[in-house]
Amino acid sequence: MRAHDYQALAARTLLDGSDRSVSGRDLMMVWNAIGLTGEAGECAELVKKGVLHGHGLDTDKLSKELGDVLWYVAALATTAGLSLGGIMASNIDKLRTRYPDG
Repeated sequence: MRAHDYQALAARTLLDGSDRSVSGRDLMMVWNAIGLTGEAGECAELVKKGVLHGHGLDTDKLSKELGDVLWYVAALATTAGLSLGGIMASNIDKLRTRYPDG
């Protein structure tokens, strides 16, 4: 799946925040940022328990949690008016500059 397609499909499930006192866009930015940190924490917990506690890494659960992380990244990007493809390209450019030899 292409990043643009994923972002558009994920955006179908965004809430508009119209029933809140904070502006819809601002509310969604906060909601998505907090959701992203929560899901990233769940990924970290799975890895911690799998590796450090010796339970073995459950890659099926990790895949599902990474999907949730990706959803929040796409949601935050959409709300901020950014494209996932643009974010991905900028990150690769930054990495190439920072680590030109690999």
